Formats: sequence, structure tokens, C-alpha cells
Amino acid sequence: MSDPYETTEAHLDRLLGRALNSFDLPDRLVERLATALAHSSSLCTTHHNPAAGVWRETRRHTYLLADGGSVSLWELSYRLEGDRAERHEVFAGKGEMCLAVARLFGEAAAEAAPGPPPLPDEQEHDGPGAFGALFTAKGPSARYREYAVRESADHARRVLRRAENRDRPGEGVAALLRAAYAHHITQAFGARQFLPDGRGAGFNLYEHAFVLLDGSELSLWEVEHTATPDGRHMCEVYESEAAARGAMELRARVG
Repeated sequence: MSDPYETTEAHLDRLLGRALNSFDLPDRLVERLATALAHSSSLCTTHHNPAAGVWRETRRHTYLLADGGSVSLWELSYRLEGDRAERHEVFAGKGEMCLAVARLFGEAAAEAAPGPPPLPDEQEHDGPGAFGALFTAKGPSARYREYAVRESADHARRVLRRAENRDRPGEGVAALLRAAYAHHITQAFGARQFLPDGRGAGFNLYEHAFVLLDGSELSLWEVEHTATPDGRHMCEVYESEAAARGAMELRARVG
């Protein structure tokens, strides 16, 4: 944790001292950092997998220099599977940090970048038929998540507020999500399906995954569809992927 009373010089010394790769920073950059007058740090992303013992966080440290300019250092803190030692690496640019995540965790560089991965292509279905196979087939079992630290509790509140289904998550789940401090959104399914009466309807399924203050994870599954009598857009929210996919199948059958 940052010490609000720590001087910029001490903060920089601590950052560079714990980084395994600080010697890789350009000499000119280090010389400029020696003139830093003030600093600020922010947590950018967090990723936890308690079952595998894997953990990582990225931070941006910005320094105001004596010449009026500013520079940033990007820090990657992590633990690897089977090793409880906490390690730190520091980089002059975000792109370099993303490459390090790819190297350490076996992810494509594009996936390692902070922010959500590209959404999967939507599927087009031209006729009614195999509703069960269409809506109950799950995506990849291990979905990539890079949690962004932002107003996650407020995001959870908005998701629950727009849910129109009577069996949406209750106050117990809402209370847990008030402790959310990071989240990630993934599109798990997207398709256009013809209903039994011949009308076309769009279906999308999103996972809103949250990290709580105790380090645990909790997901909301949001179904967006237009399988309503008047074709209007409707949102439903469920506590499990299975329940959400079952709801999509039901909507496709009855319209």
C-alpha cells in the first residue's frame, strides 16, 4: 500500500529497488526521474485466481519533473502458480508491460493489455429449430479476465436495477456486490434467432464478473433480448450461466 507521507524520492527508490528488471530502464529515463518533485500511483487492473494460486496487479506511477514535464512507469506485481513469492517488474511503457504479462502467463499480447478482450463474433441463425443446442452450449471453460479497477459497486447496482425478471438476484447478492472494487465484462453469447411466429429476435449474454474486497469473485449473468411481444429491448439478470441460458431458450420458444 502507498504511504501518503512518503516522499517522491523514497517512493521511487522503493519502486526501483523491488523491481527485478529495473536495470533495463533507459539511463536517460532514470536520470529524468531523479528530478521528480511529486508523484501519484493508481491501480489499473487486478487478476486473481485463488484456486491456482495465481495473482497479478498492474499499477501506473506518474512523476512530475522539475522541468515541468511528467513521465510514467508501469509496474507489474504478481505471484505464479505454485510459488507464493511476490515479484515486481517495472516498465517504461504499457506495451512493454503487456508483453511481460504475455511472457509470464502465456497469453497473447493483445489479451494481456489492460481492458476487455475483443467480443466474439455474433452468430446468425436463419430459422427455428435446435433451441436447446443453441442456447445451452457453453463457451470456453476458462475465460480470460483482466479486472479493471473502477466504480464497480455502482456498475453492479445499475445491472441489477435494469433487470426486469422476477427471479433476478436478491438483496443478499446486492449486499455482497456493494464491496466490489473491480470488474470485467465478457460477452459469452450473441445470436439472432427466428421465433416460432416467424419474428426475428436478438439474444446476447454477458458475464459481469466482480472482485470483492475479500478477494473473492462473484458474477452476474445478463441476458439482453428482443423476444418480447412488441419487439422491445429487455434485460434479465441471473446468478448463474445455466439459469441465464435456460431463460434464453425459454424466451426463444415462447416469444
